[in-house]
Amino acid sequence: MRHNAYFLLAAATLFWAGNSVAGKMAVGHVSPMFLNAVRWALLLIILAFVGRREIMADWAVLWRHKWYLLLMGATGFTIFSVALYSALLYTSATNASIEQGGIPLLVFVFSYLIYKTRTTLAQLGGFIVSFAGIVLTATHGEPARILQLDVNFGDGLMIVAILTYGFYTAILRRKPQLHWLSLMTALCASALITALPFLWMETAAGALILPDSLGWAIIAYVTLFPSLVSHIAYIKGVELIGANRAGLFINLLPIWGALLAVALLGEHFEAYHAIALVLVLSGVLIAEYDGRRQTAPIR
Repeated sequence: MRHNAYFLLAAATLFWAGNSVAGKMAVGHVSPMFLNAVRWALLLIILAFVGRREIMADWAVLWRHKWYLLLMGATGFTIFSVALYSALLYTSATNASIEQGGIPLLVFVFSYLIYKTRTTLAQLGGFIVSFAGIVLTATHGEPARILQLDVNFGDGLMIVAILTYGFYTAILRRKPQLHWLSLMTALCASALITALPFLWMETAAGALILPDSLGWAIIAYVTLFPSLVSHIAYIKGVELIGANRAGLFINLLPIWGALLAVALLGEHFEAYHAIALVLVLSGVLIAEYDGRRQTAPIR
């Protein structure tokens, strides 16, 4: 069961890293709010058709938890995506991927604030080791450069993105018992409802860009993989090993992002990328080992 969780969480972060690359490629080919609204609309149509029986069976539970589901869709899906795609107008996909590595720390903070969840020294240590790898990547192998960084508008938007996703991950433990198709459909419906005002504002501001052929290809990718497969995998992963332990796997995002940038954008893989990879993976393993030890039954 643990190994299933590891695979699910690794796959989820890989596709999310691809979401940052796709969002950067979308600049000039489709506007952010249109991309965000259409992805959830398309996914809602697919899920509503495939899961119509499950939705009918779960309807009473869905209606009883409608406000919780609206909050989840608004934070984990809409606000996060709006902030991410908007940030990519001003910052790089690599920066966006690296900054998402801060989500685990926020999961710890929100879990403590909401549930008083205890965080062990080993888990904190694992985060610090992983975060060192993130800093190394962000500073191109020269950590002293972090003192000279200025936060631009795009990086500020990424702070909003990681705050909302840290909150989403922490409260995911409260999700009602539903078939995954019912849950995803409800979250997509909530995401679409809360995405429409942003689309209206983009249109009113004259910033709407309708997709060209590349824009539609990007929409297809983000609809199927970051929007559907990743969220299902992440929800299942949290279900299997808990929010704190699952949240640490977000630290894989900067590594996946760098690897995808090499493969798709032709960037060079430097020695500091390899060192950062070791640090990030080591931090995840340290925290995960401690989490397993804490939850192991006493014999």
